[in-house]
Amino acid sequence: MAGFDWHSDPIDRQTIVTEKYKSTQNVRRFLKLQCGDCFKFDRPFMNWIKDGQPKTMGDVADEWLRRNS
Repeated sequence: MAGFDWHSDPIDRQTIVTEKYKSTQNVRRFLKLQCGDCFKFDRPFMNWIKDGQPKTMGDVADEWLRRNS
């Protein structure tokens, strides 16, 4: 089975962040839909996404909103 393609596979709130996660334009589009047009990546947030703890893309969106509210 091929891994999740962060460039082209559909992303929803239940999508699991895999160890091969990449901050792609596809991810940015999803997070802008979830968080609003003001969404942007920063280094601490990107490090949190890839910290090895289990999370979904819904968790990622919620964490960004928590950090930027």
